[in-house]
Amino acid sequence: MPTLKKNYLIEKRNALNEMRAGAMTFQETRFFLIYLSKINPRDTMTRIVRFHIDDFKSIMELGRVNIDYMKDVAKSLLSKVVEVPIENREGKVIGFSSFQLFKECTIITDDPTGNFVEIDAHDKALPLMFDFKEKYFTYEIWNALRLKSPNQLRMYEILKQYEKVGYRILPIDALKEQLWIDKNEYTRYERFKTRVLDACQQALVKHTDINFTYEPYGKRGKGGKILYIKFNIQKNSTHVNPISLDDFIKQNKQNTDTLDIVAEYENYSSVYEDKILFLSDACDNEFSISEIKVLHDKMVKLLSFELVKDQIECFNYVLRKYRYMNMQNEKKKIYHRFKYMLGIIGKED
Repeated sequence: MPTLKKNYLIEKRNALNEMRAGAMTFQETRFFLIYLSKINPRDTMTRIVRFHIDDFKSIMELGRVNIDYMKDVAKSLLSKVVEVPIENREGKVIGFSSFQLFKECTIITDDPTGNFVEIDAHDKALPLMFDFKEKYFTYEIWNALRLKSPNQLRMYEILKQYEKVGYRILPIDALKEQLWIDKNEYTRYERFKTRVLDACQQALVKHTDINFTYEPYGKRGKGGKILYIKFNIQKNSTHVNPISLDDFIKQNKQNTDTLDIVAEYENYSSVYEDKILFLSDACDNEFSISEIKVLHDKMVKLLSFELVKDQIECFNYVLRKYRYMNMQNEKKKIYHRFKYMLGIIGKED
C-alpha cells in the first residue's frame, strides 16, 4: 500500500469546499477532514486509508460498539453524497451530477492479527480529491480538532479559502447552504447572528489560525432585511497550542473509555455522554446539556429501543423534530422553545 502523508496537511479543492455533502454529522465531517489529511492528493494510489479500530472509534466518538452498530456507521459514511453542477459553454448551470464521497468501507472488529477500518473514495469523487493543480487551499488538521460543531468547522473552511484575499462577501442564503443549515432555520438575523456568527467567531479566534470580523453589506431587502454579509479575515496568533492528531485521538479515547465505564455502571446501554453531545448538535447546540438529557430520557421512555440505541437514527430523529419546530416558529412565534421541543418528542409530525 502506498505511503500516506504524516504531516496531516489538508489540501482541499475550492470546488469540493463549496459543495454540500448531504447530512453529515459533526463526527463524520471531522472524519472526512482527517481522511483528506492522510491522503496524498498527487497520488490516487493513496485513496484507501486504514485506521486502527480504536483510533476510528476515538475520531467518531463511539463508545463500546458491536458489529451491527458498526454496520450502521459504515452505511452512514457510504451514503454521503455531493452534487457537482454541470455547465454549458457559456457557464450557465444546466444540471448536476450526484455521487457518493466513499464507495467502500471495510471494518474488522475481531481478528487477533489486527482490527481496523479501511475506507476508499468513490471513483467519481477522485477528481475532487486528487490531481488538482490550482484553485485549492491548505491548512493543518489541528485547526479542525478543537472545534465543536459542523457550523464551526464549515465556517473555518469557508473563510480559510479566502484568507489570502482578506475578505469574503456572501449572501446569507448561500452562507447557510455552505454551513449546511436549512434555509428555513434562523430566519431572524439576530438569532442567526447570535447562534451561528458570534459562536463561530469565538471558536475560531480561540482554536484556529484565523479570526474574523463581519458586518452587513450592500443594499437591504424588503423591510430592511439583511441580504449579504462581509467577512474580514486575519491571521490569528492568540489561539491555544495546536493539538496533534495523535494526541487528539488519545484524548478522545480516554473520554470514550470513561463513558463505557459509566454506561456499564448505570446498566443502561444507550446512556453515553458522547451521545448527549451528539444530540445537542442536532439542536444546533441551542439547549443546555441538562435539557438534552431530559429530551433523551423522554425518547427512551416513548420510542422504540432499536431507534434510541442507534446514535445516527437518534440524531436524525431529533434533527427532524428540531426542524419541524423551526418551521412552526415561522408560522407563529414559539416563546418556550425547549418546552415545545419536549412536547413533540414521541408525536407524529
